[in-house]
Amino acid sequence: MDTAPAQDPGQLTFRDAADADVPALVALIESAYRGDSSRTGWTTEADILQGQRTDPNGVRRVVEAPGSRLLVVERDGELVACCQLEHRGEAAYFGMFAVRPGLQGAGLGKVIIAEAERTVRESWGVREMHMTVISVREELIAWYERRGYRRTGELSPFPYGDERFGIPQRDDLAFELLVKDLG
Repeated sequence: MDTAPAQDPGQLTFRDAADADVPALVALIESAYRGDSSRTGWTTEADILQGQRTDPNGVRRVVEAPGSRLLVVERDGELVACCQLEHRGEAAYFGMFAVRPGLQGAGLGKVIIAEAERTVRESWGVREMHMTVISVREELIAWYERRGYRRTGELSPFPYGDERFGIPQRDDLAFELLVKDLG
């Protein structure tokens, strides 16, 4: 959703998450995707999934996993966003992307994804960035397409019955692989 005029995202700092960041990261991710607070932004999944988006154990696994980084994005020392980067051979996986709902639509996402792409190219020398997006999230997929990602049509099933990923409100959910050539 690029309808808001681009605003200066301010001075952002990027760092790897530490165990002490886990509670704040869980709160950020939940606020961006679930419940009424998520409706402030445009990335909400509240109409298609209820329940949790993640939990402390899930975030901690990303923080501690070999070949994985959870980038913390701060502005003036305040947590404003995060994203997961995982090294997968010739590609990197981009996930767990969350921007504080009240700050969405102000240009932060574009800056963060560009930094994530730069980071994986420089750190791991990968040629592609991969991500999965719930296939019914057309507006979100269109936003990624404007950033150079392409739909592959490759679907993987949504984990129905595993409430660690939320409680589906519809029966047609699947994840679609999006890919970007990083040159």
